[in-house]
Amino acid sequence: MDYIQELRNECKLRGYTQATIMAYVHHVNRFLTFTKKTSLNLTHDSVKSYLLMQNLSINSMRLKYAALRFFFTHVLKKPFTPEIIPIKKKPKLLPRTISKEQIKLIITNTQNLKHKLIISILYSTGIRLSELINLKRTDIDLEKKLVYIKRGKGRKDRLSIISNSLQLDLLKYYSKETFKTPYVFEGRFGKYTKKSVQKVLEKAGKEIKLTPHMLRHSFATHLLEAGVDLRYIQKLLGHASIKTTQVYTHVAEHELSRIKNPLD
Repeated sequence: MDYIQELRNECKLRGYTQATIMAYVHHVNRFLTFTKKTSLNLTHDSVKSYLLMQNLSINSMRLKYAALRFFFTHVLKKPFTPEIIPIKKKPKLLPRTISKEQIKLIITNTQNLKHKLIISILYSTGIRLSELINLKRTDIDLEKKLVYIKRGKGRKDRLSIISNSLQLDLLKYYSKETFKTPYVFEGRFGKYTKKSVQKVLEKAGKEIKLTPHMLRHSFATHLLEAGVDLRYIQKLLGHASIKTTQVYTHVAEHELSRIKNPLD
């Protein structure tokens, strides 16, 4: 049986992205190579042995685990649960944010209009990096000041908002640029790459080490601090569960200030 081809077929049937399919194929291939070299059978015990040998970050281990669990469930028909084979838990860290004043200063000090828009859109809409580079000009309704995020994480569509200042900057940008693709941000060979966006943020943020996720965290936190209902923030961020939003936005500063200290 061609396990890898069967794995690809099962992923395609479920509509997984090409990036996910490639990741799953990579990790399952590594596992199959391990079992051949060690003469182990394709069992739950061999998965345990393989995972115990890995010295990777928690996120890398969780991806490897997800790939093997999918393979055993849908290809080998030998499903396992976290009770049978434990999975490393993610540490519950508070998201890193920066103040509205810092973000406005970074945007003001960024002279390149395209770079300024990249930072502004990430913060003004709360979209993910992958959603930003896939954003098309037809996805932005300048009159209604809305952004249509199509096929976001989980392949779900949603809406987000843009600011008045961003609306004006976009009009200026559109009038100056000569576009070769339908995307808002273009590089030399088509749409902008993730790496290009990360470099723009690194240069603009300087010692802050600005990232797309930091701007997304800040967008959510600042909305919460302004009194926006958590359910609206959940929709804007594209979270399936309100619990994810609660972790994402953590405890807003204005809520902490309302708590009476027992010493007082």
